[in-house]
Amino acid sequence: MPAKLPAATVRRLEKAARGAAKASYSPYSKFPVGAAILTGSGKIYTGCNVENASYGLTNCAERTAIFSAAALGEREVRAVAVYTPTPVPSSPCGACRQVINEFGPDALVICVCDGPGRIATTLDRLLPAAFGPKNLL
Repeated sequence: MPAKLPAATVRRLEKAARGAAKASYSPYSKFPVGAAILTGSGKIYTGCNVENASYGLTNCAERTAIFSAAALGEREVRAVAVYTPTPVPSSPCGACRQVINEFGPDALVICVCDGPGRIATTLDRLLPAAFGPKNLL
């Protein structure tokens, strides 16, 4: 695993992401996604995808979790777990990668699915040379 997190914490994140998918509002895609983030305070926040009839207004699970945490004052993301109901894991979309970068440029990203596969990497590998807060100084 690229970043050091206790195995029990990783398991909790994965379980929380799977559970969050159950709350998904995905009547159009029928693709329920769940995410769980570990913040700098040690708290775990979850999110699911929330679709909209105007597809461009849909919000991904990762961003839902991060925005929920940010609304409660969290400012650091240490890890993100994403669950997709697929036979192979799917990594976060570009928009989610950019939002993760805002709060966790070195975050561990774990992607799990219904199959045995998994992705465990860091955000800087998924979004190299990212534009972020440091570019605005």
